[in-house]
Amino acid sequence: MKKIRVGVIRGGRSGEHEVSLRSAESILSAIDRDKYDVVPITITHEGRWDPFIISPDPGAERVVDVVFPIVHGTYGEDGTIQGLFELANLPYVGAGVMGSAVGMDKDVMKRLFRDAKLPIVEYWSVAKDNMHSFLREKMNNLPFPVFVKPANLGSSVGITKAHCPEELPAALQTAAEYDRKIVIERGVDAREIELSVLGNNEPTASVPGEILPSREFYDYNAKYVDNNSGLLIPAPLNDAHVKEAQALAIMAFKTLECSGMARVDLFLERPTGKFYINEINTLPGFTSISMYPKLWEASGIPYSQLIDRLITLAIERHAEKNKLKTKY
Repeated sequence: MKKIRVGVIRGGRSGEHEVSLRSAESILSAIDRDKYDVVPITITHEGRWDPFIISPDPGAERVVDVVFPIVHGTYGEDGTIQGLFELANLPYVGAGVMGSAVGMDKDVMKRLFRDAKLPIVEYWSVAKDNMHSFLREKMNNLPFPVFVKPANLGSSVGITKAHCPEELPAALQTAAEYDRKIVIERGVDAREIELSVLGNNEPTASVPGEILPSREFYDYNAKYVDNNSGLLIPAPLNDAHVKEAQALAIMAFKTLECSGMARVDLFLERPTGKFYINEINTLPGFTSISMYPKLWEASGIPYSQLIDRLITLAIERHAEKNKLKTKY
């Protein structure tokens, strides 16, 4: 049987370049080489492709049959690279253009969750050019502590916890180094619960897991550097909370019309026992110790089988889309 040629795309022009390389290395080590021929493709920090084998021309000779883009952050998780695959008529793992773009923009994502009547934490968004007027109007009226984030980035890059008004200007400035739009969220006393979602039209959710940050919050260092953060899989939740968390994760996935995979991050507020949707990650970390594959492993799908399932979902979605008419 002819092997399927899979292009594993890694790196990229974002602050999550190194995280992407780690995810790709794990995929390359675990993918079933009896079933797949693998073509590693690296995008440099400057945006150069090595090798450049994907053309936006759908009539060009196809070097790979399907792509697994594990390019986290901007220019990879935000719909831009997905647009290239759509132009090339090439199957790819993960959410489509819209789901990727909306999932990347924390402001627009939260608006859609709010419109779908899903629970979110109170938040504000501000354009980089309007930071000073935001400070004048809001600085002394916000419910501190607040978290200040670039709207379009992941892996906790550029995030600061501002405990008081005096810390807010520096927090905004840090976020503005990475994005033109900034999100400010009310801090909540909460447990951090995460679930993995898998599927296209009928997605399923994994068992929930819980993050025990080694620092005040789950920042970049706590995720990738000091290795002291704890993961509880499954999370110690009662049956009602497990079912509610899984239902919220699937509703978040469907609200953004995602496909393939996503990790949904929830807050479980300690004083009230209420869940809030924090965010969705349409291309979550994919190292062998990342939460997304670990949750599926605990749910009965080992890492290599998960890769296989995601590639199958990509091919199925592409075949379904290619049945649509493109002429009238």
